[in-house]
Amino acid sequence: MTKHIVWDWNGTLFHDIDAVVGATNEVFQAYRLPALDADGFRALYTRPIWLLYERMLGRPLEEGEWQRLDDGFHESYFRLSGACGLAVGALASLEGWTGTQSLCSMAPHIHLVPTVRSFGIEGHFSRVDGLTGTTGGEKAEHLVKHVTALGVDPSDVLVIGDSVDDAQAAAHVGARAVLYTGGMTPRGQLESTGHPVVDTLAEALAYA
Repeated sequence: MTKHIVWDWNGTLFHDIDAVVGATNEVFQAYRLPALDADGFRALYTRPIWLLYERMLGRPLEEGEWQRLDDGFHESYFRLSGACGLAVGALASLEGWTGTQSLCSMAPHIHLVPTVRSFGIEGHFSRVDGLTGTTGGEKAEHLVKHVTALGVDPSDVLVIGDSVDDAQAAAHVGARAVLYTGGMTPRGQLESTGHPVVDTLAEALAYA
């Protein structure tokens, strides 16, 4: 039985795929790569993010290159994401859940908190955790710290996210997961995890 939901932010509650793709295209303009659309980006997407960049370039990143690309991406993303909003059904899902819920994101904490607050939804979460260190990595250990800080039994937790990384992180802590197709990852990749895959947040909530 689910007592607590851990929500992902980017690509799940926050519909920012256009900003992510736009920022990625901007940061790779200097490499003269063809611009990606959302489907093209999803076909390449993986975590950690530096593996995505190596896929795009067809080679390993050089020393210092990851940091330059990551800094450039976030500069563009923070500008473009101002035009993005909550996913369809996000507010209704937050309001409809009667248990406890929290937010665990791989976005920088310093930017995550004011963005969440700007939508007036901060009060729905018992905890909001973004990253305070290096961005672009995997979610598993970040989720461990999040669940530990909450003091909840992982077997009572449902993780709702949009990526294979969310599923792997949930398995790592001993929680269940439902994966949403509105974000960064193609349905086929989500289905390959063996976790339920849904097209709406309302459907995801039903698994709780």
